[in-house]
Amino acid sequence: MTATSIDLINPADETLIRSIEHTSVEEVDEAVARAVAAQKRWAALAPAERASTLRAFAAVVDGAVEELARLEVLNSGHPISQARWEAGHVRDVLTYYSAAPERMLGSQIPVAGGIDVTFLEPLGVVGVIVPWNFPMTIAAWGFAPALAAGNAVLLKPAEWTPLTALRLGDLALAAGLPEGLLQVLPGRGDVVGERLVSHPLVRKIVFTGSTATGKRVMAGCAANVKAVTLELGGKSANVVFADADLEKAAAMAPSAVFENAGQDCCARSRILVERSAVNRFLELLEPAVKKVMVGAPGDEATEMGPLVSAAQFAKVASYVPDDRQVAFRGSAPDGPGFWFAPTVLLPGSRDDRVARDEIFGPVVSVLPFDDEADAIALANDSDYGLSGSIWTRDLGRGIRVSRGIESGNLSVNSNSSVRYSTPFGGFKQSGLGRELGPDAAAAFTEIKNVFLSDAP
Repeated sequence: MTATSIDLINPADETLIRSIEHTSVEEVDEAVARAVAAQKRWAALAPAERASTLRAFAAVVDGAVEELARLEVLNSGHPISQARWEAGHVRDVLTYYSAAPERMLGSQIPVAGGIDVTFLEPLGVVGVIVPWNFPMTIAAWGFAPALAAGNAVLLKPAEWTPLTALRLGDLALAAGLPEGLLQVLPGRGDVVGERLVSHPLVRKIVFTGSTATGKRVMAGCAANVKAVTLELGGKSANVVFADADLEKAAAMAPSAVFENAGQDCCARSRILVERSAVNRFLELLEPAVKKVMVGAPGDEATEMGPLVSAAQFAKVASYVPDDRQVAFRGSAPDGPGFWFAPTVLLPGSRDDRVARDEIFGPVVSVLPFDDEADAIALANDSDYGLSGSIWTRDLGRGIRVSRGIESGNLSVNSNSSVRYSTPFGGFKQSGLGRELGPDAAAAFTEIKNVFLSDAP
């Protein structure tokens, strides 16, 4: 590693994968210039031609699903089954938004003295800054709708996990996207990211990452009156009522928090259980946690891999310094690699830091509540509001609690958070704006209003 490069480390065995050269400020500026030129050509194409090119991109990704999955296993430590799903999700997101160019409609507004029409005009150049926990899926959430709307995209992957983003850039060219339209700029956040935020020709920033960094991105965008979408932290609640199917809720709780080793902003890292059901729920949860298969990411049976880095391991471990709050643990491999066993805590109070901070690891807190009102209050007692689940057999209660919880994405009797066809985003300090769903491409446009006089 040098001052201008970073060594990529395999999180499963701590071996060196390769070194990646960082992008400089001057290289960012050159990339912006190329993107401006490419965007003008792209936006001038007929909508059907842009749609066809995006479908070709999806087809090329489909042919590279296994390659992309193996890269994610190597670089991020994702289990191979999960990584295949992620690569397929990139393909599906591209396919979904390939329909948008021919369906982005303006409107005709009745006015006196003529007609009034609106057009959805592309912003121009968009910066997409993605995190290390889901490198290729979150990249696709940004670049697919932005390209569909007629924009160029500068994609900045996280320093630790750039390999799938770089490969997607190659695949875009192979699919026939114009050179310069989708460029991948690996490097430091305080260099590449800050320059994308400050550059006057980058018209929007899509950022996914920590709330602290998101605040800095938002401040930088405000200084330039630049559009911004933020998807930030979470401390989501998994609310279990006594009348729920406790066996199902307990069986599904581990995947809701331990998937991707808990490195997921949607992780249900607070399990809130009605007091009368706590003991029974814990009895059911313990074997479900202990059966989670933690091991080599390349093995087909593995359900949870390692944490992404030594730094992330140290952060997670700092929240569990001893066994005083530990109810029970799963298992994890010994030896090299950033392995952390799935861990269930019983905090001493609702204000304990393990019950409030986003740990971003395989650690979950179980907290009791007394009634429906207390469940809503406890779920909302957080700076965050991204996701969550509610388990009950009472449909009316499911509706009432869903409406009462301050969160952007909720599921009743399910742990599902993300579908590319539905909106995704958070309340409070979990973010600003929405990604995915049928309206995402329009979020990368400006509305232009034109009045046509009927006067002779």
